[in-house]
Amino acid sequence: MDLTEAPQGTSVPPSPTPPPGGRAVLVTVDIVVLVVYFLLVLAVGFWSMWRTKRSTVDGYFLAGKSMTWWPVGASLFASNIGSGHFIGLAGSGAAAGIGAIAYEWNGMLMVLLLGWLFLPIYIASGVTTMPEYLQRRFGGRRTQLFIAVLSLFIYIFTKISVDMYAGALFIQLALRWNIYLAVVLLLSVTALYTVAGGLATVIYTDAAQTAIMLIGSLILMGFSFTEIGGWNALMEGYFNAIPSTRVPNSTCGIPRADSFHIFRDPVNSDLPWPGVIIGMSIPSMWYWCSDQVIVQRSLAAKNLTHAKGGSLLAAYMKILPFFAIMLPGMISRILYTDDVACADPELCKEICGNPVGCTDTAYARLVMELLPAGLRGLMMAAMIAALMSSLTSIFNSASTIFTMDLWKSFRSRATEWELMIVGRVFVLVLVVVSVLWIPVVQASQGGQLFIYIQSISTYLQPPVSIIFILGCFWKRTNEKGAFWGLVIGLVVGCIRMLLDFIYPAPLCYEEDDRPGVLKYVHYLYFSILLSIITMIVVVAVSLATEEPKPEQVSGLTWFTRFDSMGPKEQVFSVERSTVALDKITSHTNGTGITGEQEGGNGKASRHRKDSSSSVSSVQSQSRLLSALYWLCGMETRREGDDNPATPPQPEQATCSLEEKTHLRLLVNVNLIICLSVTAFIVGYWG
Repeated sequence: MDLTEAPQGTSVPPSPTPPPGGRAVLVTVDIVVLVVYFLLVLAVGFWSMWRTKRSTVDGYFLAGKSMTWWPVGASLFASNIGSGHFIGLAGSGAAAGIGAIAYEWNGMLMVLLLGWLFLPIYIASGVTTMPEYLQRRFGGRRTQLFIAVLSLFIYIFTKISVDMYAGALFIQLALRWNIYLAVVLLLSVTALYTVAGGLATVIYTDAAQTAIMLIGSLILMGFSFTEIGGWNALMEGYFNAIPSTRVPNSTCGIPRADSFHIFRDPVNSDLPWPGVIIGMSIPSMWYWCSDQVIVQRSLAAKNLTHAKGGSLLAAYMKILPFFAIMLPGMISRILYTDDVACADPELCKEICGNPVGCTDTAYARLVMELLPAGLRGLMMAAMIAALMSSLTSIFNSASTIFTMDLWKSFRSRATEWELMIVGRVFVLVLVVVSVLWIPVVQASQGGQLFIYIQSISTYLQPPVSIIFILGCFWKRTNEKGAFWGLVIGLVVGCIRMLLDFIYPAPLCYEEDDRPGVLKYVHYLYFSILLSIITMIVVVAVSLATEEPKPEQVSGLTWFTRFDSMGPKEQVFSVERSTVALDKITSHTNGTGITGEQEGGNGKASRHRKDSSSSVSSVQSQSRLLSALYWLCGMETRREGDDNPATPPQPEQATCSLEEKTHLRLLVNVNLIICLSVTAFIVGYWG
């Protein structure tokens, strides 16, 4: 889950003021560990740049569709687990128990749905981005552009801001650096190998950073349980972790009676169980099954079996945040009750700068107080790894959407070279926007921006989920139904979101005088209602208008994915014709006569002239420019070429739906095992 999936009420403190006891800072050995970490990440990044082909659209945006199951699975996990996870999920555990872990375990099911139900459709369609799939499925451009702009909005103003600020907050707590210096340093390193290497580099560095995250967080988990005295001490101590200063005659600071259950009262709880089962699954399906950040990693797999294997690995790894992040957050409340679980607004303001509460300092407090020198640096590296893996994933995916969906819409004849440059420049634009967004985050006193930022997933994502579900599994869905269902669903969702901003949820000692639609309709229930409204509109409009054309269905739905001449082959056929035409045109002399037809003298003089100019251009090309070409994965100009350096035509994708029988059996058996494990842990903690 990303922080946008966190339960309502989770916030990141707007002020980086450390708690009174958290005065430990990183020493020399910690700094050495951090330096080694940065060198390791850069080494992995440059290694992957050497071994991958970055000069084509497929090579840069889809890693050449050559990834095996383990880097795909590790990248899915690392892209999902950001620094906001360590701050927000541990803070949720400290504030309200294990309820928020339902988002993680729901994600286990959704990532398996991606591998077994949605990916076969996406692979058969031959798309690079999710908006591109909608354009092929429904025709026209408005739905594609609508989803592309919406996705970029969500990436820039929720995912990037949450992960970046949470990570920078942690760094500032440990190093006492200026928050701008911390963010600029991190963004510079991430942008370096994201711009240069493309998706392949991002995936391989994600795999390395996953290992660092797991090692660091599991070590901290061990120290936490040792300090608290084991599992039984956690179960007993959590309910006794009541701060000494509380607001009289209120529930402030008192642990919930259902803290160790994920299925809670359907009317009066913070996470009602019907909403957890249905309302949580719909936006989660958008994130795991149709969000560019996640799907792009699976599309990079060399075949469907490896993509399924990646989904399985990610699903198994989703069990770990419960033990490695959430439970340590609950232990932090026990160890530092008066600070982490402060219940008086004025006292909380003094401790962490946030009158709403200081539970989001839980994880950082453990790291700085509990770990010895050296391990603090390792955990710091794990936090930075979480931040960088999320940011690189978002940068690469946002760049893909902007280049392939928006730029190509207005520059339909853009060359491969142009797309490469645009994709890289847009990453740099995102870096600048990320830095400029920091003052807005800091200005949100009281944490109000982060209290409501997760509601965006509930109010904006269900309509998109419904569009993808019906588009993939109901052949009758057409463009008009999809577009108007999306528009009406988003309008209704935005109205509820605006009401949430206008009437914020009351604190524990305040009376709830919000309108009934906010007071009595939980946001997870609203997710269900919004999905039903969108589905009714899509079905009604689709049935009332014309059926989709055969080319909008063939190879683009679950039932037509095996069509022999789907849109993928049609597009490749058009591309081949265009390439052939371009070659003929490029060899003409402007009068319709090809180079082979020119006279001998003219040909000889032209040859001498071209040879002279090409030698001149090669000699004038500086070593710095050559290094820049290599860094960006561009192939330099060769002697005798008439045109500026252009990468070769993209290689045809080889990924198919064919699976070897024994490998398909292996992943299907693992699917049953993984589903059984998920059912057991959900039932045990339900």
